[in-house]
Order: sequence, then C-alpha cells, then structure tokens
Amino acid sequence: MTDRPNYVLDDQIGYLLRRVTQRHLAIFNDAIPLVTTTQFAVIARLVQLGPMSQNLLGRETAMDAATIKGVVDRLSREGFVSTTPDPDDKRRLTVTLTPAGAALFDAQVAIALNISDKTLAPLNADERAQLIGLMSKLT
Repeated sequence: MTDRPNYVLDDQIGYLLRRVTQRHLAIFNDAIPLVTTTQFAVIARLVQLGPMSQNLLGRETAMDAATIKGVVDRLSREGFVSTTPDPDDKRRLTVTLTPAGAALFDAQVAIALNISDKTLAPLNADERAQLIGLMSKLT
C-alpha cells in the first residue's frame, strides 16, 4: 500500500473548468456557427473599445501573440475586421471592426447573451452572481 495523496479528478478545478468550457463551447457552436468563441470575443472587444493594435487586442482578449494573429487573420479573410499599419510604427497593426463585423455582432449579441444564460442554466440567480464574482477574482 502506498502513501498516495487522495486525488479525485472530479474534484480538481482544472478538470471542472475544462468540462464547463466544453459545455459552453458546444452551446456556442450550435447557436453561432459563423464564428468561434475566440473570434466573437475579438469582435466584442472591438465593439466595446474601438480600433486598437493587434498586440493590445490580444491582451484585451487574453490571447497570446500567435493566437491573436491567427484569429485576426481569419476574421480579416471573412471581412469582419481590417488591419492597417500603425502610422507611428509600421511593424504594428491596427485592427478595426468592419461594417460586416459590426453587423455580425449586432445580429448575434442577443444570441450570445442567451448562450451565457444556457451555460449557467443549472444555477439560480444568486449562484450565477456568486460564480461570476469568484471567477473574476481568479483572472
């Protein structure tokens, strides 16, 4: 017999967060198949804050440099964002939401809010607020 710590996978935060993320992604993909959750996050942040450098956009959406570059490239190919060189630093790209990107957001924002509601459906209003508050503390 070993002196192994009692590790129960179902009680581990990383495992639980991954399961919740999988649930949320499935709900999102069914409801908004036009873009991924990361693409929608970029569009939402641009709606919220306006044009910004690709680097800052990555920080504002919690994506590393390689990930934000791929997301911006895909959104640009789809016509939802445009990129232009920064006039002060040609190495930096400014990302701007296009009219098509704004229209996509406007058409999907109510659905996106419903997705969050469906993800949290097993919780009552107080539990939802508590969970969001606690998770915000962890970020």
